[in-house]
Amino acid sequence: MEPLPAVGLDEVRAAAEHVRGGVVRTPLLPIEADGAAGIHVKLENLQPIGSFKLRGALNSVAALTPEQLADGLSTASAGNMARAVAWLAQRRGVPATVMVPDSAPSAKIEPLRALGADVIPVPFADWWQAMEEGGHPALAGAFLHPCASRPMIAGDGTIGLELVEDLPELGAVVVPFGGGGLASGIACAVKALRPDVRVYAAEVEGAAPLAAALPAGRPVAIERRASFVDGIGSATVLPAMWPLVSSVLDGSIVVSLEQVESAMRLLANRIRVVAEGAGAAALAAALTGRAGDGPLVAVISGGNIDQSVFAAIVAGRHP
Repeated sequence: MEPLPAVGLDEVRAAAEHVRGGVVRTPLLPIEADGAAGIHVKLENLQPIGSFKLRGALNSVAALTPEQLADGLSTASAGNMARAVAWLAQRRGVPATVMVPDSAPSAKIEPLRALGADVIPVPFADWWQAMEEGGHPALAGAFLHPCASRPMIAGDGTIGLELVEDLPELGAVVVPFGGGGLASGIACAVKALRPDVRVYAAEVEGAAPLAAALPAGRPVAIERRASFVDGIGSATVLPAMWPLVSSVLDGSIVVSLEQVESAMRLLANRIRVVAEGAGAAALAAALTGRAGDGPLVAVISGGNIDQSVFAAIVAGRHP
């Protein structure tokens, strides 16, 4: 895949029109945390599919011709993009095919089958190859890349527009870093309107490819450790995304799994929010203070987590 250039503000504003009526303008709430002030959370877990991915997927479908859409939709996704594709395909009466890593939790796989999607589990390396190549022979229909496409990044960037409108004094944003589409889309939109605002990636120990790539000046392979934080963290930064993420993000804040668990409990206890590990990682990173004093926003990217895992974490047990 070719490297992606920055997405312009005009593209993000056009995406906002494409997704209007299809996504929720999610609330931005302050969260009181001991020893931290000025932190707000953007609750993308309240989207109809439980994650931000609906924004980019809707914008991607808007870019398709009727002929392209007629053959159905496909993607390679650990869960949330797959759900967005399956959800949209069902509503448009076309088939959906999704390739998932065979380690993906059942909480993210079963809803795909319930939506009528054909689910293809493969080893993580094969799944990642489909991500790098932008498709796979087994995936029929229009392939919607979960991050490395201009329509996806512009759709994700609509969150940035909302942040600047809802919190004019915004100083920094912390965003979970998976493929980089969400973080770079928000950064492109926010910095076009407010160049002084800092945008940081949130990663977890054992699965932080951006933190390894930034000092090296290029994507490098890491030894990835799987965990309950399954929505972010890969073995390397996608080469197609590297030029963009390295130019628009202000750094990576790496947190421990224990810090993510603590952030999940804080969200549940203070504002009764269910966040998956990836979403809570942004709040955990904000709570470290390394993004500044605020006002700052942690993007809670999704809430699709196995109930037993969530219950264990809220009860103070390690999943």
